[in-house]
Amino acid sequence: MRWLLNLLYFAAFLCFLPVGIYRFIFQGRYRKGLQNRFGFAARKTAKEKCIWIHAVSLGEVNAAKGLIDILKKDCSEAEIVLSTTTDTGFSRAQKLYGDELSIFFFPLDFSFFIKRAFSRIKPSVCVLVELEIWPNFIFTADTCGAKTVVFNGRLSDKSFPKYERIKFFISKIFKKIDLFLVQTEKYADRFKALGASGDKITVTGSVKYDNACSLEELSGAEELCRQINLKESQMLITAGATGPGEEQIILDVYKELKGEFDNLRLAVVPRKPERFQQVHKIIENAGFGVKRYSRIKEDALEEDLEPSDVILGDTMGDLRKFYAASELIFVGRSLCPMGGSDMIEAAALGKFTAFGPHTFNFSESAELLVSAEAAVEVSGGQELADTFRRAAQDPQYRRKTGQAAKELIDANKGAGRLSAQEIEALL
Repeated sequence: MRWLLNLLYFAAFLCFLPVGIYRFIFQGRYRKGLQNRFGFAARKTAKEKCIWIHAVSLGEVNAAKGLIDILKKDCSEAEIVLSTTTDTGFSRAQKLYGDELSIFFFPLDFSFFIKRAFSRIKPSVCVLVELEIWPNFIFTADTCGAKTVVFNGRLSDKSFPKYERIKFFISKIFKKIDLFLVQTEKYADRFKALGASGDKITVTGSVKYDNACSLEELSGAEELCRQINLKESQMLITAGATGPGEEQIILDVYKELKGEFDNLRLAVVPRKPERFQQVHKIIENAGFGVKRYSRIKEDALEEDLEPSDVILGDTMGDLRKFYAASELIFVGRSLCPMGGSDMIEAAALGKFTAFGPHTFNFSESAELLVSAEAAVEVSGGQELADTFRRAAQDPQYRRKTGQAAKELIDANKGAGRLSAQEIEALL
């Protein structure tokens, strides 16, 4: 089977090559960690036991943080190494653990690159955050005697039917996985339907509740308010993790509400860094002044901020600070069919949170929040405007919704500790 996988990978590589070259030259992507991609990774210590945690991107690195912190404390006899796939994930991992852990880019899933990585890392346990199905990686772990764990496992409404269509193949991979730590009973049933053995599945809940910071725990929000000159009498709306097509909707909502509430301010934080310049132009074309937060942080602005100026959040790692400074939050990639973004980090701050109907990547969280009246799902731009209008007019409604969200998040914590105990038992 491996020679066939390698052949398919090579064909896919050739198809992707022109796109990859374009991104390499013009977008500066894939330049970091080229040696890692070919299996050249290294550990920092000579400890006998090793836990290899793979988190594909920024969100998965954040999801793994609580688990890593627990394992560092409770499992000191084992070295922890962390791999990631994207530049944003790697940057976040470096910021969190650059001085403590070996951090590297995940190797390409060709059998020879994977075998090279395993021979250098020698992991005892491999932890795949959420669900990273790399067949050669999983088969090699089994051959080398390493245990494989799916951590914070989920199968979304969108991904589950796709896996069902290739169940004959996926079931063979799932049989090689030793433990599935999944978020809900619904996801557990889906893993079983794809061939995972029921005695290998444990429902832990979602670690996003564990990792969500409360307003009291988050630092830097007051400094951000000072930097953007946000006055106590003003009310900030933050549109976070936005995707293509959403910024114009948000700007139209802001323009409508600004005519009724002159104390409103707006910050837009796009999900992907490569869209910062594009979103800057969208805001300008909508007739608003726009200020980049990166320049504000560097004190590079020569002119003062105007109350009508839109703040473009073009830095990494500051979204939660924007949320904390806000009274009204829209969680993006949900008005257009992109699957949504993490609404837990906004809700945990006790802020009034709204999102669109397209949340298939976060359906469990969205349903839980809406059913508890801890957030509001809107169908489109006009309903978002009406929802924010009511929240702006009614402070009690706004605060009640935010408090319900905070209490819901606190009640669902504990998945990280349970997952760590299950992983430690495999060592």
